[in-house]
Amino acid sequence: MLTRRLFCGCLPLAATIVASNAFAAAPDCAVFTPERRNAVSPAEAIERLKAGNQRFVSGATINCDLMAQVKETAHAQAPFAAILGCIDSRVPPELVFDQRIGDVFCARIAGNFVDTDILGSFEFATKVAGARAIVVLGHSSCGAIKGAVDDVKLGNLTAMLANIRPAADAVKTDAERTSANHDFVQAVAEENVRRAVAQLTERSEVLAALVEAGELRIAGAMHDLATGKVTFLA
Repeated sequence: MLTRRLFCGCLPLAATIVASNAFAAAPDCAVFTPERRNAVSPAEAIERLKAGNQRFVSGATINCDLMAQVKETAHAQAPFAAILGCIDSRVPPELVFDQRIGDVFCARIAGNFVDTDILGSFEFATKVAGARAIVVLGHSSCGAIKGAVDDVKLGNLTAMLANIRPAADAVKTDAERTSANHDFVQAVAEENVRRAVAQLTERSEVLAALVEAGELRIAGAMHDLATGKVTFLA
């Protein structure tokens, strides 16, 4: 028998279920078409990501019908931005920037460094597919950064970490140069992002030409694992 107390107790749960199944208005969930993507300037693309992170941090993320987006993007895509991130499970780019299916290209590698495969991927994402911005996203307490700082040797990890060592060598400090030094690890992570940003144009004539023409903007940013906040680097 459904008592008054049980009925009243169920109301909050029912409200939660209804809220979780409610989708945002169509404009907020519209998938990107080439026309809509081209209307976004490189600067606006960065601002869209910043606004998305603000929603993520404040708990006001947009809830869309993802299966509807799957169907709408099944035969074509037109992402407005591309993100180079770390493989860390706590930093999924789509989530921290509150983006959905078809919104952004994501390339992820431990330590978010640039190599030939990353360059080729982003040349496709921008020159071929039309993305208007690239963000290199590092994060606090990065295991790859710590491994590079401590000069870890382990199988193929040794060669991978060699891509990050120049950033570690470039950071000056009078304190301990190991992963036990939080400030040093953070400084190396930020330096690693800045170097990756620079290498995208230094090592790719395609990306450099797009930036020169004002058709692409490249920025570096750091994600704080403790707060979820993304801070863009100057």
